[in-house]
Amino acid sequence: MQEPLFIIAPGRSYTSLIGGMIGQHPQIYGLPEVNLSHVDTLGEMLGTLSGPLEIFMAGLLRVLAQLHEGEQTEASVQRARQWIMQRSHWTTGQMFAHIQDQVGPLVLVEKSPLNTLKIEHLQRLLKLFPKASFLHLTRHPRTAGKSSLELRKSLREGRVEGHPSGRVREIDPEKIWLRSQTHIMEFSRDLAVGQYMRIKAEVLLRDPRTYLAQICEWLGISQDAASIDAMLHPETSPFACMGPPNARLGNDPNFLKNPKINFDRLARISEPPLEGEVDWRPGEKFSQPVLKLARQFGYG
Repeated sequence: MQEPLFIIAPGRSYTSLIGGMIGQHPQIYGLPEVNLSHVDTLGEMLGTLSGPLEIFMAGLLRVLAQLHEGEQTEASVQRARQWIMQRSHWTTGQMFAHIQDQVGPLVLVEKSPLNTLKIEHLQRLLKLFPKASFLHLTRHPRTAGKSSLELRKSLREGRVEGHPSGRVREIDPEKIWLRSQTHIMEFSRDLAVGQYMRIKAEVLLRDPRTYLAQICEWLGISQDAASIDAMLHPETSPFACMGPPNARLGNDPNFLKNPKINFDRLARISEPPLEGEVDWRPGEKFSQPVLKLARQFGYG
């Protein structure tokens, strides 16, 4: 197997857009969120991602439908689900190996936010792929938190296709940001030199040509103009759109609805001050651990 690239970051860190960009490099195969890091077998995955959590299987189902049949239809997704059920004894490593076998020599890139929910998930990926590359994307905790709250509102109001409306867990987005970033920092300390890169998503998106070329150099793949141009068109991915009714998502719904890059909008991405009242907690500020870590990432 090729050694894959894992983009590691909390949710709402531009991972769908940046993962989609990197995934269009001619030497890379960009995956949607396959959510294989939290269990050891496909049977366990079927058990944990059931009921309302079935939406988190959409990415894997879409990948298998696309690779097995060359299309993502309601029928091909249903056959992909049956295919998984018949292989419930498979390990997640075998599942990754099967996907790699289907795409040939291309490097897999994957970006499930679930990967950072627990440090054990990251460690499982490293055990499967001891020489994998890990790209750590950061985003300002203020804008990440506001984006999280906006998505939750859309989910509650039933405005996200493929996601059941209704009650949404109301966890402070600051806590989610800190937990995931802490897991990533602890995990990265044990990685070999050159195995880990950290970059501010805001910086990358304001100047994508420069920083995508740097990522290519780090990965040891082509940095030529044609490759960089291809990365600026994430909308060409077969997964950069809504899927069929039984697997609608697999990535951020906002990205799936509008995957084409708006360069004017990217140029205006800002990094607001860390100090001051937290938007979703009137009268309160960010905790000291969040401030310390955000400053370490280069936010002011």
